[in-house]
Amino acid sequence: MKGKYGVLRGRMEIHHLELPKEGRVHIVALADTHSHPHKDGLELVAAERPNLILHGGDIGDITVLDTLGEIAPVIAVRGNIDSTTHDLPTTIIIKWTRDDVVRSTWLLTHIAVRGPRLYREIVEIAEEHSAQLVICGHSHVPFIGRDKGLAIFNPGSIGPRRFALPITYGTIKFSLEGIDLKHINCETGEPLRVSS
Repeated sequence: MKGKYGVLRGRMEIHHLELPKEGRVHIVALADTHSHPHKDGLELVAAERPNLILHGGDIGDITVLDTLGEIAPVIAVRGNIDSTTHDLPTTIIIKWTRDDVVRSTWLLTHIAVRGPRLYREIVEIAEEHSAQLVICGHSHVPFIGRDKGLAIFNPGSIGPRRFALPITYGTIKFSLEGIDLKHINCETGEPLRVSS
């Protein structure tokens, strides 16, 4: 689909993903690698043994996706620093299905929030596709919150440090029973407590 999707203008894709037979999936969400993902962070991500990696943009050197792809399949969106020469969408709608029924819908994009609030364009896209969760990057600030009836998850940045912010990635454990969102500190390997 072409058009103006999300705060970054560009192409949108819709992915239909089948939940495994056991009914649960373990996902790593990360963003803002800026060509240099944290070495310890990559080792921690690999140790997670995720079913899938979601990259929320500002990839930098596109070969970062190849490195991540050695760990698990990758779904990625373009961030504001990423070249438009790579055919990456700016927005991806992920529809999790089981027995041909959509069980949950997520929106992956780079820029989704200003502070704790979703941009109007993101809310409109999420509502159009009946999304329950927005996953984003851009601010480098690890964040879990809610706005306008939507859950928001920013995994923070797994790339070079910005200001005094921690270097983090996120984990998403999703099943038919619910969803669990966490941040992991790349320097300690420990869960990071994040206020919402």
